[in-house]
Amino acid sequence: MKKVRLVLALSLCITFSACLKDKTCKPKSTDSELPQIQAFAANNGITTIPDPSGLHYEIIEQGSGPTANANSKIVITYTGKLMNGTIFDEQLTPNTEPWTLGGLIKGWIIGIPLIQEGGHIKLIIPSSLGYGCEQYYAIPGNSVLYFDIHLVDVQ
Repeated sequence: MKKVRLVLALSLCITFSACLKDKTCKPKSTDSELPQIQAFAANNGITTIPDPSGLHYEIIEQGSGPTANANSKIVITYTGKLMNGTIFDEQLTPNTEPWTLGGLIKGWIIGIPLIQEGGHIKLIIPSSLGYGCEQYYAIPGNSVLYFDIHLVDVQ
């Protein structure tokens, strides 16, 4: 009887894990998100420049200091929004502990080096350059992201 229960329990585990595998993460292409990016930009008065990566950006102020690279430590202020306008993250005072740019999302790694220290940029980031198809805290999977970033310091 114990063997029957064990076999039944193992069968249920295998069946359940197979069901979970059916719900795999399916990333969106940057082309499929383009209409959403363009609509957000138009509705918010943002005149973007498309990057070959799929990133869309508007440089508000170029800045005049050094330019960051993936190895740079950066100090920034920013606001992050979903395409429906919901703010999911915001830092209105500069971070006291600099962040290594190369350890951040791909959209920032591509976008922040487009300006120099003291610069201001708006980024509309396709999900593939953000957090991908998995939910990340308050950010649903496959979310296009908007960031308004001021590059305070490059080290």
